[in-house]
Amino acid sequence: MIGIDENLVFPDKRLTIYQEAIACWRGETMSAWKDQFVRYARKFDFPVHTSVSNLTREQLDLIWTGNDYFKGLNEFFRFLESESYKIQYSVMLRRYRGKTVCQACRGTRLRADAGYVRVNGKSITDLVLMPVAALTDFFGAVSLSDHDHQVAGRLLLEIQSRLRFLNDVGLGYLTLNRLSNSLSGGESQRINLATSLGSALVGSLYILDEPSIGLHARDTERLIGVLQSLKAQGNTVIVVEHDEEIIRAADYLVDMGPEAGSRGGHVVFEGTVQALLKTGQGLTARYLRGEEARMAPASRKTGKDRLIIRGAREHSLKNIDVEIPLRCLTVISGVSGSGKSTLVRDILYPALQRELAGFTTGKTGDFDGLEGDVKSIRAVEFVDQNPIGKSSRSNPVTYLKAYDDIRALFAAAPLSKQKGLTPGHFSFNVPGGRCETCEGEGFQTISMQFMADVRLQCEHCKGKRFTEEVLEVHYQGKNISDILDLTVDDAMDFFGAEKDKTVNRHILEKLRPLQQVGLGYISLGQSSGSLSGGEAQRVKLASFLVKGNALYHTLFIFDEPTTGLHFHDVRKLLESFRALLDNGHSIVAIEHNGEVIRSADWVIDMGPEGGAGGGQVVFAGTPGELTKAKKSYTGAYLAQKLR
Repeated sequence: MIGIDENLVFPDKRLTIYQEAIACWRGETMSAWKDQFVRYARKFDFPVHTSVSNLTREQLDLIWTGNDYFKGLNEFFRFLESESYKIQYSVMLRRYRGKTVCQACRGTRLRADAGYVRVNGKSITDLVLMPVAALTDFFGAVSLSDHDHQVAGRLLLEIQSRLRFLNDVGLGYLTLNRLSNSLSGGESQRINLATSLGSALVGSLYILDEPSIGLHARDTERLIGVLQSLKAQGNTVIVVEHDEEIIRAADYLVDMGPEAGSRGGHVVFEGTVQALLKTGQGLTARYLRGEEARMAPASRKTGKDRLIIRGAREHSLKNIDVEIPLRCLTVISGVSGSGKSTLVRDILYPALQRELAGFTTGKTGDFDGLEGDVKSIRAVEFVDQNPIGKSSRSNPVTYLKAYDDIRALFAAAPLSKQKGLTPGHFSFNVPGGRCETCEGEGFQTISMQFMADVRLQCEHCKGKRFTEEVLEVHYQGKNISDILDLTVDDAMDFFGAEKDKTVNRHILEKLRPLQQVGLGYISLGQSSGSLSGGEAQRVKLASFLVKGNALYHTLFIFDEPTTGLHFHDVRKLLESFRALLDNGHSIVAIEHNGEVIRSADWVIDMGPEGGAGGGQVVFAGTPGELTKAKKSYTGAYLAQKLR
């Protein structure tokens, strides 16, 4: 629900009430509220010189509710609402509004009377707030009388079965009231898999697209067990996957290649894993046999510059302090649900935004403060897996600004000058040279009232996006539509074939990073909506490589950048990371991939378990030291991989 966000009211919980920890009571206009509180605090024994982070829940509640001596925050915000017709009060009220947990239902979305019914002392409100792993134990210990067993015995069996399947696919850390839009793609896929397991179907065909996304190596072993149980029930399982453990566990392999895009599309090998290791000739076989060199372990030394997160306690984090070295590659590892994303996405990123820009685009998690060499960082970039553009016409070549040079190249052609065509005529975003029937998209969307919309090729331009007049202009035998259909690899060959390399130098410089991050197979004009999350993330990385040294010291944050990557592409990704580091930047990556962890300069391993059993720093140091950490699942996996 939308209400007053406590984190906005107390932006720095290291401060005390006396030090003006309450942001809305600062300044001459509102300081009277704070002065009244401090003046009478001794009468009700309130510690005004204790930091907000060390106050008890009862003391915090008192600040909100007030008492006979002072008016609390609830009364303060009611006052602002009553005066909201005045612009200054309306603006102030909006400044502290945000998404908050409903106090009536504690975020369960259930009415109060739903909690009156209890099973073994627990109401349904209590149960939906528990993680799946704890629920499994709870229902496993439920004891029913003979009468209750006749009524609910079958229900209890089904509940236990479904919870067990969720545990088996590595989702024991989720709560039942978790919103579906907050789940990652891998989590959603594994919930669907658990649902299929619960249906106990036989003779079915299951097709899974990279089910290992977001999974730690320990949880991948569980997933393999689940897939094998599906097979044992008489089903057929087809998996599109890059994970080495799943590949090695397969009964039959089909390896596609030899490379990607126009240089792929062939069956390089099909057969058993043993046959692949003996006779396979593709990149997959060479990497599995160790013939193709993987990225060398890190050699960069971490310097003295550090970021220090103090008192992180959002969600499952256990009031931890975390040191993150700068100007190197730091990997945040740990089992699924151990607190990695909470630490980085909910605390580090918004805290840096606030320090650098004075505001944040999202809610900041609960922590005491950010210390260290913050001033050495000039910018922070969260390179996530969201689409690279909001428009369906956006694509990789426009995102990297290479299309500006391509349009200028076509506008300089003799026929363009003869017809009076400018670079704007070769744009599909503005009227002039684009097909106005489809507005430069190449297809038309037909709205279906009771079904999903249908996309059809534009009948007027036949998917070419431009008018006939524009398509008549050619460069080296290709028109502008032909150029957009080229893959990045083919475009590099095409523009690199020019005898005078200076003509296309800017185009080649802007396209080369796409090759470097393993995206040579995508087409220049491919719609951003058709790119996977991992591909969109790498397009963003390529855009930063284009800028190169022009960037100030920037901290780049990556959330599982190896999603959808083959061993060969992971190597290219790490080389791109090194290019950013060589330009003086810093990288923090949330990652499970063993090659990335092995190549890191510094590893912070979270855990030891997921959910309530996690939220602690199990290890912080170099990858070599991590292999000796006895309490780390990541260390054990990495040691096995290195052997």
